[in-house]
Amino acid sequence: MKNLKKRIRNGETLIGCWLNLGSSVTAEIVGMAGFDWVLIDLEHGAGTEKDVLHQLQALEHTAAAPVVRVESYERQRFHRILDLGAEGIMCPRINNLEEAQRAANAMRYQPEGVRGVAYMVRATNFGANSKDYFASSKDTLVGIVQVESEEILNSLDDIAAVDGIDLLFVGPSDLSTALGIFGQFEHPRFIDALKTTATAAKKAGKATGVLMRSPEEFNKYHDLGFRFIACGADAAFVTSGARNMVDTLSALRSSLK
Repeated sequence: MKNLKKRIRNGETLIGCWLNLGSSVTAEIVGMAGFDWVLIDLEHGAGTEKDVLHQLQALEHTAAAPVVRVESYERQRFHRILDLGAEGIMCPRINNLEEAQRAANAMRYQPEGVRGVAYMVRATNFGANSKDYFASSKDTLVGIVQVESEEILNSLDDIAAVDGIDLLFVGPSDLSTALGIFGQFEHPRFIDALKTTATAAKKAGKATGVLMRSPEEFNKYHDLGFRFIACGADAAFVTSGARNMVDTLSALRSSLK
């Protein structure tokens, strides 16, 4: 573990990005770039649960703490990912307290939760440190709930107070769509939703995160209290680099005429 939960609780501003290609190679490249954390995306990304193992292995020797976004709050979506050694799980499409509690329960062993016990898994160093992992997982694994709907805004105080939910993470595109103002990230309703999220998290002693469209938004979100901040993705980095190179070479080719 790379102390991600401790750093979140200490109030550090942590920078991260998305991994949505399902590639262990781009995971390693991004991890070595110096991000504090990365998000392996199983909701919208190209990879599957099988690909997560290789990405976690590639990230092992980097400073980036691996978080995985699962597809839903059902406990079976959590178990294998945690057993593979993820340091945190992000759960999308949470709309109310009941769903948030189910997500939190899936992160923990009995009697506090419903996570199944397995010894010979990567998270326990294949049995070598099972007891330590079972004892410490409550204090090391990061539980993240996404704020993406209008409904969840009415329950944020209760959700933030759930033991096992460490961070409220805003998905700007989904949230703005739910509010009927898609892509209008300066709209008063969207700003109010950001403030409501940050206030609920702060009241409960939890953190707030967001996926930015560009680095220019950093100060805006930081000033609102957001400390778990992501920007970009491996697919975007590859796309941008490829397009920039084509533009540069095309311009040089044109200059020959």
